[in-house]
Amino acid sequence: MPTQPTKEQINALLENDKGGPIRMLNLLKFREFADYGDGNDTGISGAEAYQRYAVEVIKIIRKLGGDVVFGGQANTLVIGDGELEWDLVSIVEYPSVAAFIGMTGSEEYQKIHVHRDAGLEHQLLVEC
Repeated sequence: MPTQPTKEQINALLENDKGGPIRMLNLLKFREFADYGDGNDTGISGAEAYQRYAVEVIKIIRKLGGDVVFGGQANTLVIGDGELEWDLVSIVEYPSVAAFIGMTGSEEYQKIHVHRDAGLEHQLLVEC
């Protein structure tokens, strides 16, 4: 399941840039156990690995002038078919598309990204 944007998705984000702040809706599904690929931290959950990422990425987002608007556990599917797929839902505001793209390419972000990858099984990220 995808946890990274495709080149086409990044191009669409850039093409649809209207200027000004953007909000990103995050729908997150965690692995049962974190997978760091090197055998380290094999006993922690995907949610715990992602939390390591979240604590640090929030600091980066706030330095950019953004913030977490909402974050919470997905509890009950009220409308829709099938099962509730997501564990966590969040909305994050960034000052601009450029700020978001710059953040994801920064060295500071790349250092913590390993925890995101280790924890996530699947994600949908929607610019609103």
